[in-house]
Amino acid sequence: MRKIIIKNVRIVNNGTSFEGDVLIKSDLIEKIDSSISDKNANIIEGNETYLIPGVIDDQVHFREPGLTHKAEIYTESKAAIAGGITSFMEMPNTIPNTLTQKLLKDKYLIGKEKSLANYSFFMGVSNNNLDEALKTDANKVPGLKVFMGSSTGNMLVDNEKTLENIFKNSPLLIATHCEDEETIKKNLEKHITQYGNDIPIEHHPIIRDENACYLSSSFAVTLAKKYNTRLHILHISTAKETTLFDNSISLEKKRITSEACIHHLCFSDEDYAEKKSFIKWNPAVKTKNDRDAVLDAILDNRIDVIATDHAPHTLEEKKQHYTKCPSGGPLVQHALPAMLELVKQNKITIEQLVEKMCHNPAILFQIKNRGFIREGYKADLVLINTNKPWQVSKKNILYKCGWSPFQGNIFSSSVTHTIVNGNLVYNNGVFNESTKGEALLFDRH
Repeated sequence: MRKIIIKNVRIVNNGTSFEGDVLIKSDLIEKIDSSISDKNANIIEGNETYLIPGVIDDQVHFREPGLTHKAEIYTESKAAIAGGITSFMEMPNTIPNTLTQKLLKDKYLIGKEKSLANYSFFMGVSNNNLDEALKTDANKVPGLKVFMGSSTGNMLVDNEKTLENIFKNSPLLIATHCEDEETIKKNLEKHITQYGNDIPIEHHPIIRDENACYLSSSFAVTLAKKYNTRLHILHISTAKETTLFDNSISLEKKRITSEACIHHLCFSDEDYAEKKSFIKWNPAVKTKNDRDAVLDAILDNRIDVIATDHAPHTLEEKKQHYTKCPSGGPLVQHALPAMLELVKQNKITIEQLVEKMCHNPAILFQIKNRGFIREGYKADLVLINTNKPWQVSKKNILYKCGWSPFQGNIFSSSVTHTIVNGNLVYNNGVFNESTKGEALLFDRH
């Protein structure tokens, strides 16, 4: 029986931090105590570093199948592990789009074969596959994904009647991308008239503006309230949208929840001058006021989780002029170190970080036995040294696309060890790829 003892760590769990040891037996956390000894166990000396639950990222685009020139499940899960993310939920806008149960099953088979992290995949909803989407097993899949903006082909669902039908009939959680396409289209046409296709990147948050976000998000909230739908709105980017959410009830009782992303917490429109299209996302990175308001909504529990929306493109693709340049960027390797910088700046505590990146995704999606450091839970654990600075450079970026919006940044904290299902998968830059992650299970009745 495989045993590991993590000794002399500062355990961050359930809103508190305390010194202690953790015993892992096989794939589970066996014991948490002030001092544990077992002569048959392998020892990891924590040396008073932080031990947190593995981060659960509820929104990634790992590009497989069909877009593997940008990324693939193996490469991006490896980058995630190096960044302390032990579980992910991947989106359906691959090629082909994940719009049938067979295509969904195919993605799970790829995850089983290739992913170093624990994996799960959203089922996509289009204008005409609701019957197929409703066959989804709620105990094996995080939910349905609806693009109420910013997608192509049949994945864009902006017909009001179709959306009413989806919200009315879905017993599953619906995760939405909310931007009003009509507003964006009008703004884009004005800019093309003025600039042609080479629109200055600084105008991205003017084209995809606050109004486009709020119109769509508020409509989703209205539908969810009308039909009592379990709604989760992704990547909130504006101060105005934060007013849509409630912090007067516990997360377990919320029917409408929301997510903030790393890029909307770390960048503002002032960064376009330096970062150019490398911070071009949908929804757009907006003003400092928006950035600060999103953080405030995280701190007062209107926004429930922090995720990445990891969405890599090649350098060649990102260097194209505005109308050709795709939106999105890679983040899973650098999300936790970036958030730890906000901890260092006293903008958020490490306990709040763990709540939003580890505990709350597990609660919100009802993930079985993960997201906490608890006896009997799966041993998904991350050790962090907050006094081990490093610089993001081309030589240490693990994304298949080979770049990062944080390139050149010096982070003061390092992920030193990542344990997935009791297996030490990452140890100070060295990977053990002999085991793969597991499919996440959801405890829904």
